[in-house]
Amino acid sequence: MATIARSFLEAIPKTDVHVHLDGSLRLATLIELAREQKINLPSFTEAGLKELIFKERYRDLPEYLAGFQYTVAVMQTSEAIERIAFELAEDNFNEGVCYVEPRFAPQLHINSKLNAQEVLAAVDRGLERAEKDLNARKEVKVGQRPPFAYGIIGCALRMFTPQFSHYYQTLATLHSKMPEVERFSLASLELVRELVAAREEKGVAVVGFDLAGAEKGYPAEDHRKAYDLAHRHFLKKTVHAGEAYGPPSIFQAITDCHADRIGHGTNLFDETLVDLPDPAARSRYVGALAQYIADQRITIELCLTSNLQTIPSMTLAKHPFGKMLESKLSTTFCTDNRLVSHTTVTNEIAMAVETFQIGPARLKDLIIYGFKRSFYPGGYIDKRKYVRKVIDTYERLEKEYKIM
Repeated sequence: MATIARSFLEAIPKTDVHVHLDGSLRLATLIELAREQKINLPSFTEAGLKELIFKERYRDLPEYLAGFQYTVAVMQTSEAIERIAFELAEDNFNEGVCYVEPRFAPQLHINSKLNAQEVLAAVDRGLERAEKDLNARKEVKVGQRPPFAYGIIGCALRMFTPQFSHYYQTLATLHSKMPEVERFSLASLELVRELVAAREEKGVAVVGFDLAGAEKGYPAEDHRKAYDLAHRHFLKKTVHAGEAYGPPSIFQAITDCHADRIGHGTNLFDETLVDLPDPAARSRYVGALAQYIADQRITIELCLTSNLQTIPSMTLAKHPFGKMLESKLSTTFCTDNRLVSHTTVTNEIAMAVETFQIGPARLKDLIIYGFKRSFYPGGYIDKRKYVRKVIDTYERLEKEYKIM
């Protein structure tokens, strides 16, 4: 099979629909903001932070997540949040990503001077400003590439402690006698209410709701009320599932949370994580679940580098993406965290193309899935027109690069 040139992968229009805002800062920005805000970092050089915190490989998920204590710490003002959102859009556009859906947990950024609506508005301002600046560039104006667009995903946490943020501390104090799991559920429900208000009353480009955090022991079904409310207000739904737990977690995301997409889904095919005594029954369960996901075109938000970093025993060749390809699942390439995972969308695609021998026709399908299964903020007709521009650009580049 002929090699697909990296220059082609860089040029084609791409999406990133699973990228955490607080995991995708520029290192230089993190250092600058920390100095300004007098926040202590383990190092104030990029090389030092890469050595101590933002590594190429991590021992496990907790070590992977350690860096977020520093990124979140500098994101406690509207100015910092707006800047980081702007830079994320710019970084994506510069590598050919036309559409992004940054996700973040607004409740991590609420403090005595910043409420949920102000946090959401700050992210929207940064992205909107980037959209205007980027779409004024010549290549967009003359139609050489599709315009930049974005949607915002609000992310709830499966569990938290009062130490996570000012918001969580206040919630725990106000509801100190409430069972812990009910506090988790309440926080998610409050977040959906804020997301709906931001979209319907403020015009913020909120497109979806997500659930992240510790998966094992904190089931998605505990957040059913929040997902039901999101569903009733026509917010799209995605759930981190099957990343640190098994197929039943993905099943819950689909049945209890109305998931339109699944974040990661890494353990979809792991029958050992199904709590059934009969091996044949476990196999049937996993097969039926995968078939349902395929039939319903529930898209898997694929984060290859992140999975390799948080699951040390995994190699790229053994990643279940190979089986997802065989099963004809709808998947799309995502970064998860551009800083923490040291990656770009182009890197993720290049890894997959080389390792799984993806040919031109299949690659085109995978790239277009990202646009078709996005939570695009415009109406259906507008989305179809946007996807058509993407396809036209892609096909022009195929001819230009002689991709057959």
